[in-house]
Amino acid sequence: MEKMKRFIDCYIPTETCNFRCHYCYITQHRKFNSNLAKFDYEPEVIRKALSKKRLGGVCMFNICAGGETLLSEDVIKITEQLLLEGHYVMIVTNGSMTNRFKEISKFDRKLMSHLFFKFSFHYLELVRMNLLEKYFENVKLMEECGASYTIEITPTDELEPYIDEIKEVCLKYVGALPHITIGRKDSEDIPPLTQHSFEEYKKIWKEFNSEMFNFKSTIFGEKRKEFCYAGDWSVYLNLMSGEMRQCYCGKVLDNIYKNVDKELKFAPIGNCCGMPHCYNGHAFLTFGDIPELETPTYDKLRNRVKKDGKEWLSDEMKSFMQSKLKDANAELDSSKKNIINLKNQPIIILKKIKRKLKNEKKK
Repeated sequence: MEKMKRFIDCYIPTETCNFRCHYCYITQHRKFNSNLAKFDYEPEVIRKALSKKRLGGVCMFNICAGGETLLSEDVIKITEQLLLEGHYVMIVTNGSMTNRFKEISKFDRKLMSHLFFKFSFHYLELVRMNLLEKYFENVKLMEECGASYTIEITPTDELEPYIDEIKEVCLKYVGALPHITIGRKDSEDIPPLTQHSFEEYKKIWKEFNSEMFNFKSTIFGEKRKEFCYAGDWSVYLNLMSGEMRQCYCGKVLDNIYKNVDKELKFAPIGNCCGMPHCYNGHAFLTFGDIPELETPTYDKLRNRVKKDGKEWLSDEMKSFMQSKLKDANAELDSSKKNIINLKNQPIIILKKIKRKLKNEKKK
């Protein structure tokens, strides 16, 4: 089994979408525009900048835009190059871009076993735009081509009256219930996006029996104080600019495009996480950025067994998603951890001051 060297969470600054979901953070802040990400580098250059040699081995990439990821045609070409390099790639999409899926279906079958789609199931928008059938046709096309996938819902109060409909539709088309994430408000403490108490919210959505929802419910709102290897074992990468950060907070480590023949700089964030909680810990924590924290493996949060006995994940993808980052990386001793923390502390303090000043201006 291949071991996962690093988890690379890639952001694409496209802030436009063909949907208008009320719970989207872009919608919350009215940040939609008509600009698509334009890459200054050819896909082959991006591949070289993110080669296995440079990253230390086979990595898991997650590609997600501010709006719809597949609106940018460049994403398809970049994905193919990353797959050719031997990496695994996850793409977050609303599942509506039929022409893009047709392009992807032309990939070599061997590459498809390393490709995974997180199909966000925006039920109300799909119904409003009469795209429900097309959505599931695209899911089926990717499955037939050998890619893995998951169906995921952002549970909101407005969606509650449609729970039974959603169950019926998903069982009909994909043979299983969707997984459930946790909606969030894009504000300082990043609270859940609901008018219910969190306990009421969990009670409503637990009936989907989603391992993803169950796990996220245990970590949502929980401040992480352990030593975290984000910044070394995982990074947050702006795929267009090349800026590579430790995580959503923390310092800028390097730029992947400055010198593609030069080694990249990595440095863990340690005990200095500046986030209120690890709201995307379903990936960072299950892959193992905090190795002593007991979590399910990532495949448990994404897979489903269908009524016909088949699974959403291919055997190869399932096996790789069962990786833990500590299997391919060495942990630091206490003295080295202390040095890391001393280096990171001033940066975290500065970020907290900036956040406080920003919030005061809003008042």
